[in-house]
Amino acid sequence: MDLHRLRNLHRPDILRERLEREGVPRTTLSFYRYVRLSEVEDLRHVLYAEWDSLGVLGRIYISQEGINAQVSVPTTNLAAFRAALDAREAFANVPWKIAVEDDGKSFLKLILKVKNKIVADGLADDAFDVTNVGEHLDARTFNRKMEEGALVIDMRNNYECLIGHFEGAYLPKADTFRGAIEEVKEVMKEKKNAEVLLYCTGGIRCEKASAYLKHEGFTNVAQLHGGIIDYARQLKAEGLRSKYLGQNFVFDERLAERITDDVVSTCMQCGTSCDRITNCHEATCNMLLVQCEACAAKYADCCSPSCREIHLLPVEVQRAWRKGRSTRSTKTKAVSDPEGLRRRIREEEELLALNGSLHPSIPGGIGESASDLVRAGDLPPSGLMDISNQNPNGRDISHPHQ
Repeated sequence: MDLHRLRNLHRPDILRERLEREGVPRTTLSFYRYVRLSEVEDLRHVLYAEWDSLGVLGRIYISQEGINAQVSVPTTNLAAFRAALDAREAFANVPWKIAVEDDGKSFLKLILKVKNKIVADGLADDAFDVTNVGEHLDARTFNRKMEEGALVIDMRNNYECLIGHFEGAYLPKADTFRGAIEEVKEVMKEKKNAEVLLYCTGGIRCEKASAYLKHEGFTNVAQLHGGIIDYARQLKAEGLRSKYLGQNFVFDERLAERITDDVVSTCMQCGTSCDRITNCHEATCNMLLVQCEACAAKYADCCSPSCREIHLLPVEVQRAWRKGRSTRSTKTKAVSDPEGLRRRIREEEELLALNGSLHPSIPGGIGESASDLVRAGDLPPSGLMDISNQNPNGRDISHPHQ
């Protein structure tokens, strides 16, 4: 087997163009299963070749503890993909969760990685019984228990909760799953006997979270079966009222899928009601933020004037400037202080008005700043130009959760 062929090294812009040309309907779905797997490296290679031949795109993690997959499959190949899964005892009859909204462009390539865990939870699994999970509740029962006063806890990261959540749910401030679990344990330590309802995107994080909380002494823990994705399906199938408000954050190119028309967040740059979530297009920033269309135009799809100025430079200049710089979002995934961001924007706009540039001397002997290029006529004023196609950085969605 030629292992070099079992990965995709094309740039995002090439992959995006290829997907546009493909022109076939696709179905985005997710699934997971905790199951003991052996010879995981070999299995990874076999699965990659098999699924690539079916046109599958997506992000899949496998480990000795199981599989966690979010994939986009040509709709005509769904039956073949189902048959390929069922042919392996470890994956037979694994439940699928179909995306609520799907434009067929959720993934650009097939990524299949071997990991120590299928969710990076940071927990010592040998310290508690991971099989002693909370009761699984369907949408109707989850709604009823909410109405009866159960304590609802969102087990997702802070940036996921920004654009949608259940009515009255506790929303963690942490930006990691491990941080969210520890936060919930501490904040709710006086409520260990309360009825607790957990939810997440597709259910997998609640498997670990419910077992961990039960280990920590919580006596009445339940979880939403299939997570927000399957909750939305059940609502439609049974005509139930949604107690989830807004959008569901997803770890693919879509970033979000709408559950209800409620808007529960505001633009981090101007404060207007908005739930449009995006990445800063300056490649060394790439921070997630909620940004309205007006601010997207004003800041050229960036989080700040500083990032805008770099983003509007010619691609070659950007690449030279980025050399050796780490991406900010590898340390902090999303903007967590909107007021701090607005303060930064005000300060940068003042400096820009005073000095004409926030980067008067680009390192590496490049010379011209963005403002120099604007004055020379090589670039239009900031905010009037969208060169995102010239800077085809992929989204930094490196940790799929369900």
